[in-house]
Amino acid sequence: MTALTARIERFGGPEVIEWVEEALPPPGPGEVLVRTRAVGLNFIDTYHRSGVYPGPLPAGLGVEGAGVVEGVGEG
Repeated sequence: MTALTARIERFGGPEVIEWVEEALPPPGPGEVLVRTRAVGLNFIDTYHRSGVYPGPLPAGLGVEGAGVVEGVGEG
């Protein structure tokens, strides 16, 4: 399965957002794989993207979502 991810590799304006397609491994122990149907992007995401509240890079955007469970790891 692959995922299309909004990713930032550096801090800056909206132009630093890149769409990256990546292969997803099967879920490991204690993990689930969710096919996202809705994503919440909030104003705090602009702070993360711009570096006002910097975090480790590369990083994805959005921490809220809803979807359908596609796979379940052991446990």
